[in-house]
Amino acid sequence: MTSTTDRRNPVRAAGAAVADLLGRHARGLTLANIATQGGIIVTGGAVRLTGSGLGCSTWPQCEPGSFVPAAFGETTFHPYVEFGNRLLTFVLLLVAAAMAIAVWRTRRELRWWGLVPLLGVVAQAVVGGVTVLVDLHPLVVAPHLLLSLALVWYSVRFALRYRGAHGRLGTSLALERWVSLGLLGVLVVLGALTTGAGPHSGDANATERLALDPALVARAHAMTVWAFVAVLAWMGWRIRRDRSAGDRDEARRAWLVLVVVTLAQGLVGYVQYFTGLPIVLVGAHLLGAAVLVAAHSAAFRLLRVETPA
Repeated sequence: MTSTTDRRNPVRAAGAAVADLLGRHARGLTLANIATQGGIIVTGGAVRLTGSGLGCSTWPQCEPGSFVPAAFGETTFHPYVEFGNRLLTFVLLLVAAAMAIAVWRTRRELRWWGLVPLLGVVAQAVVGGVTVLVDLHPLVVAPHLLLSLALVWYSVRFALRYRGAHGRLGTSLALERWVSLGLLGVLVVLGALTTGAGPHSGDANATERLALDPALVARAHAMTVWAFVAVLAWMGWRIRRDRSAGDRDEARRAWLVLVVVTLAQGLVGYVQYFTGLPIVLVGAHLLGAAVLVAAHSAAFRLLRVETPA
């Protein structure tokens, strides 16, 4: 409801109206935040796989003296691919800001947690700029990807927390859940290192790669995947007789989705490895990484034991 003070101050009244409007769509904004956080992983992968990582030669400008790509006689598509990814960052920033305002307006106990994606986007923009300034050095590119994956994981868990999603009634999986999270962390780090040692540098002139044996790192990555699958299988056995604390059996469904996504991601990983890392499959594997992290976050939240009220 608009106060008397707000009616006397049109700017404040307009701000309150916008905040109320966003508050009515807070749950949808939490989902939009997940989609955009994952989407920028895909577009960032497109930048890398098309060799457009240095399409814009500097940051925050695209070219010295210009924030947009400058058309020259021999200009290729690379500057536009990189610039498009930068524009998506602003979309991500707007969505995260809108969600933060909506959460602040509707759930006071979560308002500070709702700021995390917004702060993460700002950090991502800075890390992204540094990657350009250091000519796509893999030790900077890898954290750029890992931060995006961490934001996807957090955003899914936050969306479920905002919705008040229920956990399980049954045996505790506290140890298994945290072990799976640790293995997921190792898995994505090894995946980033494998990429950093592999052929897709993001630009034809950015030839510096990590001084690691790509095959050895890929094998360690694969072994971690199998350990992750083993933990998921054990978790499935433990919850076979449990039930959800809510009306819907979301916990068991979240576990099943995580298993399916993990196996599909593993299959894509093996195929891309044995077919010489074709761009299409590498891009699919990046998309799969975002989906896998999201699925794990949902399972991590929903497989917790909930004490009946």
